Amino acid sequence: MKKVGKVYLVGAGPGDPGLITIRALEAIRSADCIIYDFLANPTLLSNHRGELIYVGKKGGDHTLPQDHINKLMIEKAKEGKIVVRLKGGDPFIFGRGGEEAEELIRHSIPFEIIPGISSFYAVPAYAGIPITHRDFADRFEVITGHRRSDTEELLEIGLPEYRPHKTFIFLMGMKNLEQIVKTLIEEKRFPPNIPVAVISWGTTPHQSVAVGTLSSIAQQVFEAKLTAPAIIVIGEVVTLRETLRWFDVRPLFGKKVVVTRTREQASELSQKLTNLGAEVIEFPTIKIKPRENMDIHNAISHLSSFDWIVFTSQNAVNIFFNHLKKHNLDARAFHSARIAAIGNATASSLEAHGIRCDLVPEKFIAEALVEALESQAIRGEKILLPCAAEARDVLYDGLQKAGAYVTRVFLYDTVLPDDLDEDVISAAKLADVITFASSTTVKNFFALIPDTKAIFACIGPITAQTVRDHGKNPEIIAETHTIDGLVSAIVQYFETHT
Repeated sequence: MKKVGKVYLVGAGPGDPGLITIRALEAIRSADCIIYDFLANPTLLSNHRGELIYVGKKGGDHTLPQDHINKLMIEKAKEGKIVVRLKGGDPFIFGRGGEEAEELIRHSIPFEIIPGISSFYAVPAYAGIPITHRDFADRFEVITGHRRSDTEELLEIGLPEYRPHKTFIFLMGMKNLEQIVKTLIEEKRFPPNIPVAVISWGTTPHQSVAVGTLSSIAQQVFEAKLTAPAIIVIGEVVTLRETLRWFDVRPLFGKKVVVTRTREQASELSQKLTNLGAEVIEFPTIKIKPRENMDIHNAISHLSSFDWIVFTSQNAVNIFFNHLKKHNLDARAFHSARIAAIGNATASSLEAHGIRCDLVPEKFIAEALVEALESQAIRGEKILLPCAAEARDVLYDGLQKAGAYVTRVFLYDTVLPDDLDEDVISAAKLADVITFASSTTVKNFFALIPDTKAIFACIGPITAQTVRDHGKNPEIIAETHTIDGLVSAIVQYFETHT
């Protein structure tokens, strides 16, 4: 008899993937099957290799009815699978988590509840609105903005009685906003001029906020074209928004920025852009394909014969050390050679492997590295240059011209990915900014998307020239040719163009 699996009812938080709990991430990583709602951020599922089943649940428009969702959970658990039922916010706050748990009990399915950060306090916080404050509110009330769908009295919501020094938070109330406002004023004696905020898509780069009074908010929401999901906050705490506003005033808020680096390298740039408010679209235009050949093995076997070893990228460092491991070697194999790196990122990768560079040029380009090595009297010395097959010849030719004996070995190829999602391609076409960290990313991007109205941001002059070679204008060029320099240049551009 097949062993029954287990179901985790998991809260995905209010939208920002950074607000999910560690326990929830552990469950997601261990799951064989994830059954997820509309409000669960897809970023949380991007690297999952198990079965993914979307069941919708968007403001009454359900892809799969609740009884079918229940059956699906039970079916997958009875197959012996670890199942995550991933729900927006917290599964036990105005959701169907309690009902789903009851159904699991009826079928003797083991389960756990993993609470999530609820939108009722997280979304106002991202809008700069505390739901309590000693000067304005010493308590709060959370109300559902609609009735269960199996009742005929959709607008007969249990509305609260007015009380000063209290904050009222409505979840799922956009559809009934006009009726809620009307009833609060006419029947519940709420002051028509009490401050109100409606926050749409809170905690995400799409966050929009309308602020007004109870009597004006419905019209303001209509004019601002706000849509569900949204939180309605009523009370004097709303007046603090302009003072405490922080999320939607970040320098890149609302900007769609494409990161074209490999999946393995994208995270650093993506995180820095996200922290500044950007909506990041990871669109890897290159895939690293390591090589395996005798040139590499011969170079490693004769490592002690080289005076210099020159690394031009983080990929070259990591792949080279993978080859060292295959030869049962480590950092000690470099004992007789001096090490040069083209930039700080490459130098940091070497340091992570126990190697401190002897030389890093002030400018992180091949021309500067040639000049720096020439100053080290390299004539007649043996230099190993492990690099990409697509690397420019500038470094190789320059070192030979300086009188060095250069052994160049190609460690890897940079190729076009063969698994790009059509939705990602469509999103990239509508971006505000395309970032390029190498010439190869430029070439491959334009091979996939020949034309776009986006701004092009380049990590340095060589990459910028490749953009020009494709008939485009690189509006942003980093002065410091690093990821931090690129991010800084993007921020500076928008500070001077808004």
